[in-house]
Amino acid sequence: MAETRQWRLASRPVGEPTEENFELVTVERPEPDNGEVLVKTLYQSVDPYMRGRMRDAESYAEPWDVGDPMKASVVGEVLESNAGQFSAGDIVTGELLWAEHAVADANELQRVNPDHGPISTALGVLGMPGVTAYWGLNDVGDPKPGDTVFVSAAAGAVGSVVGQLARLSGARVVGTAGSEAKIDWLTDDLGFDAAINYKDTDDLAAAVDEACPDGVDVYFDNVGGPITDAVWPRLNVDARVAVCGQIALYNETDVPTGPRKLAKLIESRATVEGLLVSDYQPRWGEALERLSTFVRNGDVQYRENVVDGFENAPDAFLGLFEGDNIGKQLVKVADYDE
Repeated sequence: MAETRQWRLASRPVGEPTEENFELVTVERPEPDNGEVLVKTLYQSVDPYMRGRMRDAESYAEPWDVGDPMKASVVGEVLESNAGQFSAGDIVTGELLWAEHAVADANELQRVNPDHGPISTALGVLGMPGVTAYWGLNDVGDPKPGDTVFVSAAAGAVGSVVGQLARLSGARVVGTAGSEAKIDWLTDDLGFDAAINYKDTDDLAAAVDEACPDGVDVYFDNVGGPITDAVWPRLNVDARVAVCGQIALYNETDVPTGPRKLAKLIESRATVEGLLVSDYQPRWGEALERLSTFVRNGDVQYRENVVDGFENAPDAFLGLFEGDNIGKQLVKVADYDE
């Protein structure tokens, strides 16, 4: 029988995950049933939200059980199809397993359009991160020309797109990142007006003051923690805060208490709204159409940090918490001739 490999959750991490929390196993390759397809994984995404799925706690994403295969967004090639909407050779994307091969319900897959860009972008700028950035900024942040938009984790897959879309809206854009290489990319290539290296700043509050002399009108928060604590007092009247992620807190066993924040909302009358990209599923295509046009026109740039080899998928995931990636973090599982 044909075999394949998959990664399983070996144990629940306490604090920051380690390689011991993952187990690579070889299993029999599955066969598709009626309405299903067999997909060979070409690229696998790793994302910060996966840390929450490693906990045994209720959240917006169902936790993984110890011993079970983990799940990820993938781009793959259909090898066998028992569904009318797909044929062998089609390139698709969807939430499958951390596996070299997986069976999926055809109704839960989307066809990847190679005309929009390289197929890997269906996991980044033309996938979940890009759509998150598009609706999170435009629907929640609602930037106006002349606004100051502040983006944390600005060199990541979501933040880098947010900043560029904000610039296209006529806003002044400021971001944070954790290395000089990332700062240079934001300011030299992506058009950010200012960027702060939070790892090399003794006084983060003063750095935000200097970068945002007129305060902050839109805060797109991917991080939480000390960066949010520094931005919060600079919120202008009628500011909008889009809470997308809190990676600074994901590995905390006891969430630290930062500055008390609600009083500032009385003064600023700011709006704070959390966002989940799944809420925008009916409008997914609208966002992708706009984003693909921006990418083709060169108005939105992107970078991918591709880790080669399925066996290195946990390393790619753990690297997210070390700040290794510029742009979208991906695992290349198999070759594809585009």
